[in-house]
Amino acid sequence: MLDRFPVEEVADGLAAYLDASPSPFHAVRAAADLLAPAGFTELAEKDPWPEQPGRYLTVRGGSLIAWSTEAAAGPATPFRVVGAHTDSPNLRIKPQPDTVHAGWQTLGVEVYGGPLLNSWLDRDLGLSGRAAVATADGVESRLFRVDEPILRVSQLAIHLDRSVNSEGLKLNPQQHLAPHWGLGTEPADFRAFLGDTLGVPADSVLAWDAMTHDLTPARRIGRDRDLLASARLDNQATCYAGIRALLDAVEQEASSPAVPVLVLFDHEEVGSTSERGAQSTFLPAVLERIVLAAGGTRDDYLRALAGTVIASGDMAHATHPHYAERHEPSHRIRMNGGPVLKVNNNLRYATDSTGAAAFVQACRQAGVPVQTFVTRSDLPCGSTVGPMTSALTGATTVDFGAPTLSMHSVREVCGVPDQAMYAAALAAFLNPA
Repeated sequence: MLDRFPVEEVADGLAAYLDASPSPFHAVRAAADLLAPAGFTELAEKDPWPEQPGRYLTVRGGSLIAWSTEAAAGPATPFRVVGAHTDSPNLRIKPQPDTVHAGWQTLGVEVYGGPLLNSWLDRDLGLSGRAAVATADGVESRLFRVDEPILRVSQLAIHLDRSVNSEGLKLNPQQHLAPHWGLGTEPADFRAFLGDTLGVPADSVLAWDAMTHDLTPARRIGRDRDLLASARLDNQATCYAGIRALLDAVEQEASSPAVPVLVLFDHEEVGSTSERGAQSTFLPAVLERIVLAAGGTRDDYLRALAGTVIASGDMAHATHPHYAERHEPSHRIRMNGGPVLKVNNNLRYATDSTGAAAFVQACRQAGVPVQTFVTRSDLPCGSTVGPMTSALTGATTVDFGAPTLSMHSVREVCGVPDQAMYAAALAAFLNPA
């Protein structure tokens, strides 16, 4: 199976996807654009679901669900679900952002999620997101993207902070992270700037979900160019692997025992409690509508969930060469060593033996190695969407990832061969032998 995922081609595709996805809204649009040529039809949630089998997707803000019912054996056919999230930590523009400090025009920002704040300093930053715009036909949501270096958060020179290298950098998010974007004694007009970007009058811009992004493109690095450095690897690398896996699975699914599903959630980095996050009804509602559209009943839906397995993907910590002591010594994670099974007995990850077996079997079917991550017993363990989707659906769930360094930095690092193995493993999971 791994031969269906050439390393160079997957790496190039991932880099292009990352560069096309500066915001969650762009990430789901880029995903839909990759799925459309394979026959996936986009459905509006307010419209009736088609009764005929086919390949479909639906978008809710920065979240997307895609599936195929072409090989379903009946309305009670269980699901195989691959999940990921589209959002990443960043700096987001406040509703009234225009400020002036010491002759500099700055923008007020709010920290989104848990970024490594120092990594946002001295970067060329652009803007992206969506805006609600008043038109003659009502309010429309429009995506925007400014890939020009219009913003920068400049660090204080070492001459004025002599202890920074010995005592560490201390940043106050309110005081030290507002990016400057001009000179003057009067505030600039962000709303007018956004209106110009969208080609509408300033007073037509009613509200925005605007965020900064690093302008450095994804790049192959390392002596053998076997690493990839980019923004948003956590967790758009999993989004891309899931897209590739779904595309492969629908081409191979003539005898599939399950309906393959891909779900890309927004808002994981801030707890997932939203109308489109993993704690919402988005996934359960779509799964139930799939069953009902096929002529099934509520009981058929519950029967389908009883046989469903969910693989919740989020990037994993590779063992760091400078901080190996921060990792569990008997569970080292090697870059380009294959997908990573995540285990935590306090259920920060949803993995149990049944879910783990499904993932290990998928890796074996794909012909790729599998690694296991466990956090040190004296350190807290992070979490992801797995426990939430497991609780909301009652389905067996396994958490997994791909090895990464510098997680939550503006620029992270992953392994190139890992990405091909990642996609192959997920394709096998969606279409088990």
